[in-house]
Formats: sequence, C-alpha cells, structure tokens
Amino acid sequence: MTIDAQPSHYDTYYKTYAGMPVFCVLSGEHEDEPLPEDAGAVAWKLEASEFNDDLPAEITETFDWFLDNVDTAKVKAIVIGEWESSYETSNAPIIERLAASADRLPELRSVFVGAMSPEQSEISWIQQSDVTPLLEAYPKLERLEVRGGSGLAFPPVRHESLRVLRFETGGLPAEVVRGVGDSDLPALEHLELWFGVDEYGGDSTAADVAGILSGERLPALRYLGLQNCPYADELAAAVAAAPVVARLEALSLSMGSLGNDGAEALLSGQPLNHLRRLDLHHNYLSDTMAERLPAALPGVEVRLDDRRSREEDWRYVAVSE
Repeated sequence: MTIDAQPSHYDTYYKTYAGMPVFCVLSGEHEDEPLPEDAGAVAWKLEASEFNDDLPAEITETFDWFLDNVDTAKVKAIVIGEWESSYETSNAPIIERLAASADRLPELRSVFVGAMSPEQSEISWIQQSDVTPLLEAYPKLERLEVRGGSGLAFPPVRHESLRVLRFETGGLPAEVVRGVGDSDLPALEHLELWFGVDEYGGDSTAADVAGILSGERLPALRYLGLQNCPYADELAAAVAAAPVVARLEALSLSMGSLGNDGAEALLSGQPLNHLRRLDLHHNYLSDTMAERLPAALPGVEVRLDDRRSREEDWRYVAVSE
C-alpha cells in the first residue's frame, strides 16, 4: 500500500481515493445517476457547506443520509470534505459520529479527513481535532490521511493494521509529531508529515522527530516523508544518523528549506545507496551540490527539481497558509 509522496493536488480527492473513484453524496453532481450498485467500489465523500446550496449546512445531515441510503456494510473508503464553517469550527462532531458508527462500517479501511480546495478553505485554516478515535474505533483501518493542522491532535496509540499515515499541513503541532513517534504502529509502511511553519502552528523541532527516527515502534516502515520543513538542514543531519533509514526504500525531505549543509550531512552520514528513491524537490542547493548528490548515489532515483534561489534572504517551505 506504500504510495509515492508528492505535493498534493487539491482536486485529487474529488476524483479518486484509495484506488477508487470518489462519489460525492448530496452534491448535485450525481442527481441524474443512481447510487453505485456496489457500495464498496467507490470512495464516499461526505461534506457540507454554508456557501453551496446543493449541500446540507451541517455535515451530520450528510452523514444521516449516507447511513440511511447506502449499504454501509460494504463501504471501504470515506473522504470527509468541507464541514460547516470548517475554517472556524472543528471536525470533532463528524469524527465522533464516524467513530460511533463503526458497527455500521465493518469493511472501512481508508479515511481522508479534510479534502478541501483552497477555494473552500486554505490548508492552514482547516480546523481539525483529535483523529485517534478513528483508530480506536476501527482496528482494521489501513489508511488515515489528514489535511490541515490547526487544532489537530494525535496522542500516542497502538494500532495493528494501519499501513499509511499522512498529515498534510501548513503547520503541524509538535505534540502531533511526538505522538506519532510514541505510537506503536507495527504495520505502518508509509509515514508522511508536512511540518509547515510556526506562524500556522508548526512549532516542532528536530528533537521532536527523534521517536520516529529511532524506528523502534515502526518495524515495517518503508517510506518516510519528512516534508515541508523550515529546519530541513537540521532535520537532514538527524536523518543521516537515524536507525530507521537503513530499512527504508524511499525517503523524502522535499518541499522544505534544504540547503547545502543538509545535503552535505546526507552525503557524509550513513549509506543511502539502498534507497529506491530520494526526493529533495523544492530545495536551496547550489549547482555543484545538485550535481554531487546523484553522482554519489548511483542507482537511486534522486529528485532535485524546483530548486529555489539561494540569493534570497530567507528560505520558505512549499505549503504554509
């Protein structure tokens, strides 16, 4: 189930999710179509909006319709889109409702929370909440993805089945980073964190990533994305000596402020030749360093595109507001 990391295209989860087409309920898009014959063949998108008259004003109304009209016993994937005033109201009610409906959704394996375009809500405005009740309610859940870091919580958990965990944020709270590192996730193959900036709640430091980098609680990890990081050079130095790296197939330090110091740390640290892919796109590398990296890692797909000017007074991450 490992998936390649890339900057999220905001319309992705309007089209497909978890390998299935997305069916948006109550949006008007499908008013002339019958419901899918096989409820397990699509990812069901639940949303509400105070601006779109085709949608209910409250997402709990959408959820009521979903439970009443869909054979939820077959549903494998749910995408939670816009909820009422998602820029000022947390998603706690829908998280609680979804967790409480676990008996109605025995086959649920994939959940994305916060699939919104910038027109609906900028990523830093999305008001999240504690998402771990979903893991507690669904012991067979394999994939959990979240967009938006404001109000987000992830206290340490143990989950035997989760294989993909992703947080897309313009500001990821340090407590969430530590919570992931302190969680026991024996099946996790793909972990992706977008750190973001302090202005939008991204208050972590390289020290907060220590639990993840030890790899002690992540024995199955094969893809590690430590992305959109404003302290990417310091983080790269920690990664260069991290025990978890030896078992990875792919590593991403993309979308952040990586410069020559961080790249030098990667080159002088533990061997990286076992990697299938090293993604460092959106970086601040010199021409010389951009030539050295691929030359030093033959056989590794090294992505270095979207190089930024090194003459600027400050470096910025790819996603903030």
